[in-house]
Amino acid sequence: MSKITVFLFLLLISCCFVLLGSYLYVISPMYFFLSNLSFALTDPKLSSPMYFFLSNLSFVDMFYTTTTIPKMLSSFLSDTTTISVPSCFLQMFFFIQLGITARGILTAMAYDRYVAICNPLRYTSIMTWRVQLLLIAGAWSFSTICTFPATIMALCQPYCGPNVVTHGWCDPSSVRRLACADTSVDNIVSLSSALVALLTTGVLILSSYVLIGISISRMGVTERLKAFGTCAAHLTVVTISYTAASFVYISYRVRIIVAVVYAVLTPFLNPVIYSLRNKELRDSIRRTLSRFRSAVSATKDINTVS
Repeated sequence: MSKITVFLFLLLISCCFVLLGSYLYVISPMYFFLSNLSFALTDPKLSSPMYFFLSNLSFVDMFYTTTTIPKMLSSFLSDTTTISVPSCFLQMFFFIQLGITARGILTAMAYDRYVAICNPLRYTSIMTWRVQLLLIAGAWSFSTICTFPATIMALCQPYCGPNVVTHGWCDPSSVRRLACADTSVDNIVSLSSALVALLTTGVLILSSYVLIGISISRMGVTERLKAFGTCAAHLTVVTISYTAASFVYISYRVRIIVAVVYAVLTPFLNPVIYSLRNKELRDSIRRTLSRFRSAVSATKDINTVS
């Protein structure tokens, strides 16, 4: 994949965000109206645990893209792009750590769906605020533990030869290729950490859905359709995430191409999938847009009077 192709793809995604922002942003050019506005996820009707996990997933996706995309885009504006060694390893750490954190949050969301479908009468007593915080803290702690060993080992290696990273960012395998020492142990540790992260979260998600499937098989048609609707968005995001992760085991060049697409496309698709598949979230967005329009109308009235 050439630089021009990747740049055009990233430019297309950026244009989508700009067009979406232009559609939503209708305001008087003379004022910035700040009071009485709220985001969709602050809507009191979206206070269930699922939306708490979704807001955390959105937070992780936002920082996941900012660790790599700005630097990657800047590389298309100049022939040579450098990054300091400390920044390179920080980028490496946070890119891996945030990716695993996202899967940890998806695991917490799978457990939330399991409790909601298999134990609906006890849902409120089980999914307390304390449990939600523990699940999020567990996702962040697990990702940090999985990421530290490989990053520290890569940082301790001597680098005295070529210094060109054959990737859009400081990918661990690309950086290890630049080391002047044997990296076989590093490769084993890195692969082991990746397998632990993927298999642990994957098995937990799969177990949740096996139990959900057993519970759904005992329901009537109406309840079954409702349960499928509850899980559809989450299953879609999980499928995209783990399908992309499976490419880590194929050829190096193909894996790089998939990683670039995944780093840009997945964080963009997650909110779209959840907003399109979830009626409550769609209704909340409509209410938020309605409040924006009311605020704009009030501002225009003030301008007219003044």
